[in-house]
Amino acid sequence: MSAQASVPGVDLDVEALMRLRLLFSGASARRLVGAPPPGTLPRRRRGRGVETYDVRPWSEGDDIRRLDRNATARTGAPHVRTFHDERERNVLYLVDFRPSMLFGTRRAFRSVAAAEAVVASAWRTLDMQGRAGLAAATSSGPHFLGWAASGRALAPLLDKLVSAHRDALAATGGAEPPLAEALDTIDAAAGSAAMAVATGLDAPGQRFDAVTERIARRRDLDILLIADRFELAPPRGVYPYRTREGEAGRLRVARGAAPATDGRPARLRRLGARVLQIDAGLDAAAMARALERFDGRPF
Repeated sequence: MSAQASVPGVDLDVEALMRLRLLFSGASARRLVGAPPPGTLPRRRRGRGVETYDVRPWSEGDDIRRLDRNATARTGAPHVRTFHDERERNVLYLVDFRPSMLFGTRRAFRSVAAAEAVVASAWRTLDMQGRAGLAAATSSGPHFLGWAASGRALAPLLDKLVSAHRDALAATGGAEPPLAEALDTIDAAAGSAAMAVATGLDAPGQRFDAVTERIARRRDLDILLIADRFELAPPRGVYPYRTREGEAGRLRVARGAAPATDGRPARLRRLGARVLQIDAGLDAAAMARALERFDGRPF
């Protein structure tokens, strides 16, 4: 690991991501969604569920009993069919690790804050008896990391997430593929699940509105809009800059200058997404409280 990758706030840490689970009360979350209707006796749900969740290529760790014979015969490669109870909350999380996210002026890079927000939300989903999937958008394209229905199953996915971020840090000067391409690809892996995307919304791409609107029509779509404090309220001064395209100059911020109006949340809501703006400078506890308020709707 490079010296840069070992700096807190620059690199991701599996143990820190595991500890995010402690920020939520699993018992209270389960009481919120697990209370039986009046007049019924509480009972433990059994079995694998009756609603098809997805059909996907077999990967290490999958139960061999879930092999789907039809898909396997049709494709010539082993596929598994998974099921879930129709009352479950299942979410596929996409974390933006493209080069524009590898930036930060306060506590952490935007990419690190995005991963923390997604993992904190994923822990809450698991505590509510749902399933959480992880995927990463990088300069080499989107990468689907897998699904988890328990904390034990999520742990290896966090290893993959940390590795994807480390690779993103090492790929300096990489391309900035449009976010719309990652959304389009990962949408196909979501099955019937909801989607949540943690991004700074840089380089969304010409097809972004069309892809986002299409996804929001078919499933719940949450956008966790990650921003650095410098973007939200830059202090006065003169700042030299150089863009990825090689353009250079100086940015002057005058005393008392009002922050620029951010029209992105309204744009995303018009497309059908729910939006939560997250300051990358927030610590994990403050971020978790914001996520809990944001996701206060009944599952």
